[in-house]
Amino acid sequence: MTQAIRCWVVPLTLALAVGALASARADEQLVDGIAAQVGPDVVLVSEVNELTSSVETRARAVGANDEDVAKMRAEILERLIERRLLEQMVKRAELQATDAEVDSTIKVIAKENGLTPDQLRQSVEAGGLSYDAYREKIRSEIQRTKVLNVMVRSRVKVDEHEVRKAYDERYAKQPDGGEEVHLRHILVTFGGESHRDEASACGQVHDALSRIRAGDPFEQVAHHLSELNPEHGGDVGWVQVSSLAGWMSGVVHKLEPGQTSDVIRMPFGCNLLQLVERREFKKKSYEEVKPELTAMLFEQKTEEEYVKFVNRLRSQTYIEKKDLTPASAPKVTLPPPPASGSDFSEGSLDAP
Repeated sequence: MTQAIRCWVVPLTLALAVGALASARADEQLVDGIAAQVGPDVVLVSEVNELTSSVETRARAVGANDEDVAKMRAEILERLIERRLLEQMVKRAELQATDAEVDSTIKVIAKENGLTPDQLRQSVEAGGLSYDAYREKIRSEIQRTKVLNVMVRSRVKVDEHEVRKAYDERYAKQPDGGEEVHLRHILVTFGGESHRDEASACGQVHDALSRIRAGDPFEQVAHHLSELNPEHGGDVGWVQVSSLAGWMSGVVHKLEPGQTSDVIRMPFGCNLLQLVERREFKKKSYEEVKPELTAMLFEQKTEEEYVKFVNRLRSQTYIEKKDLTPASAPKVTLPPPPASGSDFSEGSLDAP
């Protein structure tokens, strides 16, 4: 999969919770194609189409071809299958998120973004997403976190020798002094797998620079454009000046905190750098960075355990993927929505 497509596929885990169909009246039936059978549940072709359409236009605009889009659809289907498996485990383990938990989480999100809950709602709806769908997205994320806490994180342990090894690998060759900088970076590649020419790539970066200098936050622009850490707004973190690449060092040296560079054309792509802060470099002792390294290792091991957990769920569940072409996909007639609290769980989904 090309770099251009990865920047759209990476955020899909969050987007999957939004893939709800338009609600039908209780006395109506909906006929759709089956994309996959997941135990007693199904993934509908329309769900795959809905999520694909939300990113396909933008992906094609940055050079995606039919093969890239087909890979993206397959990835979306896999994530929807994973979503069904987690939904089944949530029901089985009674880990549903309550309305109160959803309300509380939305209040926190609004506060972190400097908004009131009403302003957040207006922002969501202005972006083309219904507020009900947004609430279900939040509910799904809360439930996923509960599954992680109960089924995965409780099994993760970080030993002292692992932390010490990470310290030796990261900090054994610390310089005696100098300066370090906190950077953000936007990168748009051209040539090769990107399917973009230099003019197109650098044109996008020039547009990004104009938006940033007009007041748009760098991290927001990077989130939607950069091929480097888009999920973190292009944040590179703290870097020792002595370890910067030559082309970066000269640019960063001229920047003041808060400033963004001009567009930097390199053989691999077009770039923007933003200097967030400078500070004197000081050697970090083991005790000083131990909490940070422990947290990093814990999250790494959690992700590894989560993959194993999902794979166990897959091995315990009947899963059959169908042809994603709507005309050839098996048809399913959905009955009216069940009464609240109904449980259609079947078979065994033993916790690991």
